[in-house]
Amino acid sequence: MKKIALFLCCTILSLSVVAQDQMTPELLWKLGRVSGIGISKDGKSVVYRVSTPVLTENQSAITNYSLSLQGDRPQEIANPNEWVPDHHLSPDGKYVISEKDVKIKNVYGKDFYNDLSKSNVQIYESLNYRHWDEWEDGAFSHLFVHTVTDGKAKEGKDIMTGEPFDCPQKPFGGEEDYAWSPDSKLIVYVAKKKYGTDYATSTNTDLYAYSVETGTTTNITERMMGYDTHPVFSPQGTLAWLSMKRDGYESDKNDIIIKIGSSVINLTQAWDGTVNSFIWGADGKKIFFIAPVEGTEQLFEVDNPGTSQKLPAVKQITQGEFDINGLLGQISNTMFVSRTDMNHAAELYTVDLTHGQMLQLTHVNDAVYAKLRLSKIEKRMVPTTDGKKMLVWVIYPPDFDATKKYPTLLYCQGGPQSALSQFYSFRWNFQLIAANGYIVVAPNRRGMPGFGVAWNEQISKDHGGQVMQDYLSAIDELAKEKFVDKDRLGCVGASYGGYSVFYLAGIHNNRFKTFIAHDGIFDLKSMYGTTEEIWFVNWDWGGAYWEKDNTAAQKSYSEFDPMNRVDKWNTPILIYQGGRDYRVPVGQGLEAFQAAQLRGIKSKLILFPEENHWVLHPQNAIVWQREFFKWLTDTL
Repeated sequence: MKKIALFLCCTILSLSVVAQDQMTPELLWKLGRVSGIGISKDGKSVVYRVSTPVLTENQSAITNYSLSLQGDRPQEIANPNEWVPDHHLSPDGKYVISEKDVKIKNVYGKDFYNDLSKSNVQIYESLNYRHWDEWEDGAFSHLFVHTVTDGKAKEGKDIMTGEPFDCPQKPFGGEEDYAWSPDSKLIVYVAKKKYGTDYATSTNTDLYAYSVETGTTTNITERMMGYDTHPVFSPQGTLAWLSMKRDGYESDKNDIIIKIGSSVINLTQAWDGTVNSFIWGADGKKIFFIAPVEGTEQLFEVDNPGTSQKLPAVKQITQGEFDINGLLGQISNTMFVSRTDMNHAAELYTVDLTHGQMLQLTHVNDAVYAKLRLSKIEKRMVPTTDGKKMLVWVIYPPDFDATKKYPTLLYCQGGPQSALSQFYSFRWNFQLIAANGYIVVAPNRRGMPGFGVAWNEQISKDHGGQVMQDYLSAIDELAKEKFVDKDRLGCVGASYGGYSVFYLAGIHNNRFKTFIAHDGIFDLKSMYGTTEEIWFVNWDWGGAYWEKDNTAAQKSYSEFDPMNRVDKWNTPILIYQGGRDYRVPVGQGLEAFQAAQLRGIKSKLILFPEENHWVLHPQNAIVWQREFFKWLTDTL
């Protein structure tokens, strides 16, 4: 690996940049977005992808590269499948898997009435009629297995014939939803074999083993009631996967499970954390995984106990103020990973598995960052109202001067149970916000993984409770500093963060001078009636609004509904809303804007008709950023 170090000193794959020393929206959307594909078949190269937004085309250009570990420059390649092992191809090369949508259910008017081919009617008899940003069309993603002869795949067999279930899972599933066994006899795949309303109210996905020889299917996780996902075989044939225990709880503790013979072992059962993703070590003796810890995401390892069934200890390998957010694979004692921090977009790194030392491997955006004045990132521990300590990230403007006063923004994270770590967002970009002269206060409030299961779970059924006090504790603590302009405090956030903005607008007691919410929940009853993942609102709010004897639910709809506090709104508010967001449907943003307008509050609605819960198109993203800073300039 010494040759890698020599290579790293001299190679740079960079973007052409304008002469400037601080981040701008336009520069942010010129950065190359690096994602790892894997280790090459010969074990001598890393294969990765760079996606670069092209503003004039309103889309991204994608280029694939192979980077030799012997010290050569990155080589552009046309087809990554020629370099890395084909996930679809069976280990013995006799079979290949393909994915295809299969029409099973009638939905459209023309499906029911052949003589009305031009009708555009949609007819539903159960829930799950739409999901995230897609309407149910009666087609389901299925896996097909093909025999390979003379290098060509024959007509495939649908291994889920006639079933109204998806694999890969819609809308975000991919190759991680299925795996070949090393002996090529089994395909293990993920599916939630529930339909309609049952699907919308459950998170119970299972792993199914399909026998290529007999065509039979067996449910491997029949008695495991939560999410079971990401099946991966070790080279020796041991199956591992991620599992949550409780049905309906999408943010339950995620554990690594292995199956040895008839025994099922939870490797992380005794560990007070939750797993994001994992891979097997090259020799099958260890599993390496990523997990949130104290405001970051780090690399861990756990031993395969084999037949002893003794629970192994979990070991943290990396430490530092950064996120490990992708695992490519292992060569000898080196792991190849993707890494970010709040000042840097993703690049690929090597990790020495003995000491955790890291070495940067790709340098796609180095030339950009070399010319920028970067933000100072500070970790603070803030006391909460219930006597605990809360980690708060504070991001300062470049060339911060403690003798000056700065406008300061409280950032409210979404999720609600997602880590506020050292991520690099292309929308909520702390580097960009700080470069525009704002201090950002980002609290790891209740509901954040990385501080133990109890801290993460406390937010459930308490969306407007302790977590809101955590937010206020964070901003109040920073407001004690002389460099914080107490008359210029703002509050911003999206998703659950948008809900937080709407809620805080009714209880902030004039702390804040401006608010910005994106795709936030405003009306809990309307949300319950129009959102698609019913398991989320059932678990997090306690149930339906009509359940009058349900104490938890009634508390949510009475005490924790932002709409009920609109009479206390008195502060300017900017509202973003995606038109194709079916998770937090468009009515939420429209209701909030209408309420603000009718109450005479300075407000603005920015509607993105073709965007979902995010902003994915480059030009729309630039509009989002420009309006964000225009609003802050105007109101703060």
